[in-house]
Amino acid sequence: MKQILSLTGKFLYFLMGWQFEPLPPYFSNKHVIIGFPHTSNMDAVRAFIGYRIIKRTGHIMVKKEWFFWPMSLVFKIIGGIPVDRGSSQGAVEQMADIFNRRDEFLLAIVPEGTRKKVKTIKKGFWYIAKAANVSIVCWFLDNKNKKARWLAEIIPGENMMDDLIRIRDIYEKAGYLFPLDVTASSQ
Repeated sequence: MKQILSLTGKFLYFLMGWQFEPLPPYFSNKHVIIGFPHTSNMDAVRAFIGYRIIKRTGHIMVKKEWFFWPMSLVFKIIGGIPVDRGSSQGAVEQMADIFNRRDEFLLAIVPEGTRKKVKTIKKGFWYIAKAANVSIVCWFLDNKNKKARWLAEIIPGENMMDDLIRIRDIYEKAGYLFPLDVTASSQ
């Protein structure tokens, strides 16, 4: 079944006029994958198709309140993970817990948080990767060249802002103006 979904995904990318880069050598079973830009709903469609191409399941965080029937079926199919925002254990700890319990877990996060233009990104992805002791993989939807690209792997260090500046530089080198206000407080 995974092979059929992968071939279907490749065909859909072909129909859209897009290319999907093969997985880089650093790709493993556990990552926080960040994606830029987030400009339309098609970005999410391309991301979910991309996971089928690489024969993996990507996961997204969804408020647990959305996990009611029949929506829970939809969210489970697309890799949704319920997050209890009212829990004493915050979202970072909940995700780190899941990373620690599973042999394979790829968590996809869009740090812009919205399709609207933002001044700075949300930084929760860094905290999750740091707490789970996993790397951050930078994924780029290169709309200009119609190509889904893997840009780099970042292992969170001791200083979040240093890592965010490295990530910003990686995306800017690829041609994307990364929204990072270095004067903004952490979110």
